[in-house]
Amino acid sequence: MRKIKIGAVLLCLSNYLLAQDIVSYADSIRIADTIPELAFAVVNADSTLEISFLGHHSIDLPDTATASDRFHLGSNTKAMTGFIIAKYVEEGKLNWDTKFFDLFPKWKEGSDSGYYNITLQDLLTHRARIHAFTESSEGKIMPKLKGRPRKKRKTFGKFVLTLTPLAIDSNLKYTYSNAGYTLAALMLEKAAHKSWERLVKKTFNKKLKIDAGLSWPDNQSKKDTWGHWIRNGKLVAVPSTIDYHLDFAAPAGDINLTLPDYIKFIQLNINGLMGKDNYLKSSTYNFLLKGVDNYSIGWGNKYENGKEFSAHAGSAGTYFCYTSIDRKKYIAYIMFMNTSTKSAAEGARQLLKKLKHKYGS
Repeated sequence: MRKIKIGAVLLCLSNYLLAQDIVSYADSIRIADTIPELAFAVVNADSTLEISFLGHHSIDLPDTATASDRFHLGSNTKAMTGFIIAKYVEEGKLNWDTKFFDLFPKWKEGSDSGYYNITLQDLLTHRARIHAFTESSEGKIMPKLKGRPRKKRKTFGKFVLTLTPLAIDSNLKYTYSNAGYTLAALMLEKAAHKSWERLVKKTFNKKLKIDAGLSWPDNQSKKDTWGHWIRNGKLVAVPSTIDYHLDFAAPAGDINLTLPDYIKFIQLNINGLMGKDNYLKSSTYNFLLKGVDNYSIGWGNKYENGKEFSAHAGSAGTYFCYTSIDRKKYIAYIMFMNTSTKSAAEGARQLLKKLKHKYGS
């Protein structure tokens, strides 16, 4: 009996030391890659296997990272928009093959004919050949966007549909587009008779008790994280009040969450992959995460040495989020940072590699 107790104690001690080693490694990455705050977690369907909050809210502040800190998800918002839409598909208010112009027939006039047959699924899986409107394409001439976000999205959507369709990327088999998610959200808003913003609050905040925020975390009236970007060769903290609006493309990348609340969302997806119905049916989760090759709905499909993952990175220039779900082991790896420099993204890659090695992914 004594030997068994000693063995159990040694096992617990070993696990504790290994966990401490991961935290030390993560913090060394944070410091070396000039990441003011880094939060990460490893979770399965019902447990948090690993979680840490390291660093400070801003490069200019001495305060300590906490579990209540909020991070901007960037393009990891896409999975949440797809999640909202999926409920309306389950309820028969939309179909994945619903054509955009079936809901907006008057928009055909003035739109490029190459878009006439695009569907909701095409838009969500980046097969509609819509222009990207990522950071690299922000130089495009944009119309003046006025009014509330929903009105801005309509103006932007009409403009996007006048552009000549892109060719599908022959390597990726899709052409990534933030604007495509704006068009998909317009279809959702038409079917639901509510704005995307109201549907976020209804779905996540009210029904699922996941406290979703819109736009950047509020670091002016609240003690919260500051995003960071490079200005004049220096990492600079960005106030949340800066005139930088994503509302016309919000469904593609403008939600903020705490890590514990984001974990709740990811665990819904893991349980769905495991065959368990919850807010959505298990079959719906399987379609969202892996129903379409290469890029499904808000999730990229990755295959590595017989292993398969649903993964996505998100950044609007000031924060960085990366999530990878091991679809065979049903384990997810999540990283939040409040900067999105190249060195920060490389740091995330190194930490992910270390965590996957530890948990066998």
